Amino acid sequence: MQAREVKTEEEARRIVEARGLSHVKVGVSDIDGVLRGKYMARDKFFSALEGGFGFCDVVLGWDSQDELYDNTRFTGWHTAYPDAPVRILPESCRELPFEDNMLFFLGEFADKAETVCPRGTLRRVLDKAESMGFKARAAFEYEFFLFDETPDSIREKGYYGLKPITPGMFGYSVLRSTVHADFYHALLELSERMDFPIEGLHTETGPGVLEAAITVDDALAAADKAALFKSFTKVLAQRNGMMATFMAKWSPDYPGQSGHLHLSLTDRDGKPVFHDPAAEHGMSPTMRHFLGGQQKLMPEMLALIAPTVNSFSRLIPGYWAPIASLWGVENRTCALRLIGDSPKSKRIEYRVAAADGNPYLVQAAALASGLWGIENEIEPETPIKGNAYEVKPPARLAFPATLWEAAQKLRRSKAARQMLGEDFVEHFAATREWEERQYRKHISDWELQRYFEII
Repeated sequence: MQAREVKTEEEARRIVEARGLSHVKVGVSDIDGVLRGKYMARDKFFSALEGGFGFCDVVLGWDSQDELYDNTRFTGWHTAYPDAPVRILPESCRELPFEDNMLFFLGEFADKAETVCPRGTLRRVLDKAESMGFKARAAFEYEFFLFDETPDSIREKGYYGLKPITPGMFGYSVLRSTVHADFYHALLELSERMDFPIEGLHTETGPGVLEAAITVDDALAAADKAALFKSFTKVLAQRNGMMATFMAKWSPDYPGQSGHLHLSLTDRDGKPVFHDPAAEHGMSPTMRHFLGGQQKLMPEMLALIAPTVNSFSRLIPGYWAPIASLWGVENRTCALRLIGDSPKSKRIEYRVAAADGNPYLVQAAALASGLWGIENEIEPETPIKGNAYEVKPPARLAFPATLWEAAQKLRRSKAARQMLGEDFVEHFAATREWEERQYRKHISDWELQRYFEII
């Protein structure tokens, strides 16, 4: 049996036994989309398949640097960081090519912890879609920079003067991808073996930057694949003496790194519901209202989509990232891009998302806002033709200027609470407030150079 053939607990048990494994590796997504996990002994794993296992809930109570949130209700010193139950997902079984016969399984928090679990939050939104008669299809595409550096060297350099693997601006370069074909081929092979297949891989504009488009799949599987892609692309790079970063913007000199999401809906039988050849722009009423909900709620959901202080450095005019909740037909200057002329291809590209977003939460926000739009028959505003950067958006469509402002909008959003859950919104908004507070403690080189002597 191959790893991706596993669907049930019994099949998971059988493949572990057939490979003679003493341990397997398991992982769960934290709030920031970082996979946290451990090796688990075979007998413990078999027990966990049946009844789950306990995982310290600090995974949901600390930031990307393992600093403990001091403002969340779900977990903290006041709860003493107990174990939270995690269910193993047999159907997530993957081979780990770097570790001989080793297998990897994703998990998902259960019971009370499920209310703030990123994967659980997306699954609740998908359950809502199912109750409305829809299924979602999705695909992520990511830009990431590769550096001729190691975890040690970037720290020795203080994160300055880093060397990308290639110099210059050279998008869609056959030269670069051929010179560095070993890495490209290794990433393509890894994506096939671990089942996050890449349908397109090329250089982007900037030194050492690549873009990978992951093949479309059912929505939950697409988010799993995006999470695995980000983690194991970094693994592959470091195993080859390089480093990959998915920061939204690492340099003021180059465009930021996107994590665009392509979304469409079908009915329960798999028939696309977005296309109507007789309607304006080929949009069915369902698609029009879905788009309208996304446009209206994007400012309220932005903290989920631009989840770091750095995310807001990317959202500036003229750098291939949107600056307001605007939409257009085949318009890459807008936050929402309408694509496709056939039932199969008709979809929305959610372009506001950056590479630093948690794929479960980016998709939860994009899908939940669209479903809310269908329920409330929200009409989208007039589409933008030409350069959206030259449009002064109305206040209702303007983005919050900072992560703190975005967290406040999320906290006040009745629609977000309805679609994502009260507990989740409270917890996530608090984590983003924490993130900005950590930033405010920091004194930048720019401030020192500007103010130290002269002010």
